[in-house]
Amino acid sequence: MGRVLAVAETRSGTLRGVSREVVTAARTLASGLGGGVDALVLGPPGIAEAAGELGGYGADRIFVGENDAYGAYAPDAALRAAADLQGREGYAAVVLAASAQGKDLAPRLAVRLDRPLATDVTAIEVDSGHVVVVRPQYAGKALARLRFTATPAVLSIRPNVFLPEERSGEGAVETLAVDPEPARARVQPVEGGERGALDVAEATVVVAGGRGLGGPENWRLLEELADALGDGVALGASRAVVDAGWRPHEEQVGQTGKVVTPDLYFAIGISGAIQHLAGMRTAKVIVAVNKDPEAPIFDVADYGIVGDLFEVLPRLTEEIRKVREG
Repeated sequence: MGRVLAVAETRSGTLRGVSREVVTAARTLASGLGGGVDALVLGPPGIAEAAGELGGYGADRIFVGENDAYGAYAPDAALRAAADLQGREGYAAVVLAASAQGKDLAPRLAVRLDRPLATDVTAIEVDSGHVVVVRPQYAGKALARLRFTATPAVLSIRPNVFLPEERSGEGAVETLAVDPEPARARVQPVEGGERGALDVAEATVVVAGGRGLGGPENWRLLEELADALGDGVALGASRAVVDAGWRPHEEQVGQTGKVVTPDLYFAIGISGAIQHLAGMRTAKVIVAVNKDPEAPIFDVADYGIVGDLFEVLPRLTEEIRKVREG
């Protein structure tokens, strides 16, 4: 039997939503391997109570390390904790999120364990006792199917792909002693953007804008649309917009920004350069608004509106508000 370790994430004393996805993916692998799921959670004092909810998503045991030093991501402590658990438990696989934290920790852990790493995974299965994963490559134009022949299989999953699945049962919370020192790297407190701490890579709805908006003063049109859509909405931007200084880099979607897989993606005034498509083409539903009928974005859009966004967007926002209020 092969047990699986799910490395959860916390921020500012709370469990991040992507942690439920990581546990769900780990549970899928564990079912195929005939084993159970352990979760690793590091956070400030009091995080154990929040960590217990992972039992409802498939974690049998939840190892919790509490320390004031873990209020922010502690890379060295997380690496030691995951590596020590692997040495003690001998997991068949270790699952992380392909988030900012996961993209830092996953390669560290793979090097420490001397094992290959599959990143940004969008599908998983077990075939003849081996972990098999699928990940996009070549800017999303191709899908690579990878088979792990050694254990543990170390992989990071793309956020918003493995939807959390609640299960019956509770996980047993166990205290894990993790010394926060020595730390070669420290993460300073994370400050949320204008619309709060919602990460564009984890949002279920993304409203993204490009140069077609004409300038940063017109971003209010996107903000109004986002407000009309309700909770779980994040603002995104094309690289051209970020390079022009209109929006912060953390909102950039694309090959050199963040890869997003929301349920709904609005591309407003975005032409659809290949670099941008690489970051959002896996969205479940794509709505594009552009005045150029030949814009590449329409090749991937599920719904397209050819027209002046300054006329279309206010009407679209108004109609969405009417539907939600009615």
